[in-house]
Amino acid sequence: MRDDFDVGSVSANDTDLVTYEEAALQEPGDAGGGSGGPRVRIGRFPLCPESMREYIPCLDNEEEIKRLPSTERGERFERHCPAKDKALSCLVPAPKGYKAPIPWPRSRDEVWFSNVPHTRLVDDKGGQNWITKATDKFRFPGGGTQFIHGANQYLDQISQMIPDVAFGSHTRVVLDVGCGVASFGAYLLSRDVLTLSIAPKDVHENRIQFALERGVPAMVAAFATHRLLYPSQAFDIIHCSRCRINWTRDDGILLLEVNRLLRAGGYFAWAAQPVYKHEEAQQEAWKDMEDLTARLCWELVKKEGYIAMWRKPLNNSCYMNRDPAVKPPLCDTDDNPDDVWYVNLKACISRLPEIGEGLTPAQWPARLMDPPKRLQGVKMDAYSSKNELFKAETKFWDDILEGYIRIFKWRKFKLRNVMDMRAGFGGFAAALINQKFDCWVMNVVPVTEPNTLPVIYDRGLLGVAHDWCEPFDTYPRTYDLLHASGLFSKEQKR
Repeated sequence: MRDDFDVGSVSANDTDLVTYEEAALQEPGDAGGGSGGPRVRIGRFPLCPESMREYIPCLDNEEEIKRLPSTERGERFERHCPAKDKALSCLVPAPKGYKAPIPWPRSRDEVWFSNVPHTRLVDDKGGQNWITKATDKFRFPGGGTQFIHGANQYLDQISQMIPDVAFGSHTRVVLDVGCGVASFGAYLLSRDVLTLSIAPKDVHENRIQFALERGVPAMVAAFATHRLLYPSQAFDIIHCSRCRINWTRDDGILLLEVNRLLRAGGYFAWAAQPVYKHEEAQQEAWKDMEDLTARLCWELVKKEGYIAMWRKPLNNSCYMNRDPAVKPPLCDTDDNPDDVWYVNLKACISRLPEIGEGLTPAQWPARLMDPPKRLQGVKMDAYSSKNELFKAETKFWDDILEGYIRIFKWRKFKLRNVMDMRAGFGGFAAALINQKFDCWVMNVVPVTEPNTLPVIYDRGLLGVAHDWCEPFDTYPRTYDLLHASGLFSKEQKR
């Protein structure tokens, strides 16, 4: 068994957890834990300038962004990491008056103004029932540009349009593109659906920062020139409500990325002006969308009110029966649709596995514990059956978490936003669900490890690929807990 899969080598009893407050109270030299050893003075990082309180290193590298030959396809919203000699060497400060976040589920509806002190969205979107400001808090009434009467009513409409959506059983993992303040995802949580809300970093609106402060799964990401950092066939539904993306530009290359991310038989929900407005320009845009989706073999299942919903095919038969001259073509057989780290978008249709329908996961919650079929495609050294490794990891983290709860009193931590920095098959996140923690987990799969992201999504969890030699794309103060089992011992070899 390879050295990065150590079942049973750690127990809660020999794991040290030090809170931020405890670390701050330690005097220099205290880390040795006694007076017998040498005393070493530990230098403390200075605070960064106040202007960096929302700094995201690879997205705020203005020096590199100015050198870009073009930004017309959204290149400025992609990763441009600083050189090693310009890496962060100070502590990013919190805003003045920063308070401990309001705990979930209250945070769904209100957050402290001092934690995200930006009023631009109130000025721009207050009339659309997105967000309001009341003394020292922002409040979120649950509306949106296309659902000013509330997200719940909007979700009910989708369920009535297509009963097969079946939120919380058939539909478990959703991607919301250009998500506003993430009320769509926030209200889906009560229906047992995990929604990852994404949008580019916008210094004027801070949409993703509001989502994370609310305790809603979210990430800074943009449809631009590179693949998003999620595997193929990840999402049961991909939703775009006035997301301001031209899906038909460049031969539909952005919608082809949606197609890669969308599960076979999954739905694309588009709530935008071309769906319901009758001006000539909007109708032309609708015709372009109809033409492109037909060439992708998507079926327009329903168009009602503000929303149009398409369904992706279950297998490759439609693609194989198209006229060979029809564009876009199928991707080459050697294209890996799960290869995402700094990979350019491709103007081709990602092929579905030949067994297509057989890869559809079980319904939620059974899919959390069932070894998915894509587990067998994970390239890793293993003397044991992959199914057995999957079950062993799940049991291992169930046992460890029980120790964390008993010894470190984890239930009092009020965890909401959690990251597992080396997630494996997602066993730690599954254990948190089994132990009834009301939190969500961003499962990070390092690019140096076996790519288990398809397995994580098939379990009904969220995850992303990342190289820990580079900064992660999120706002400061995003996570309540960073879980890093075996990460440093693995990465220090690099």
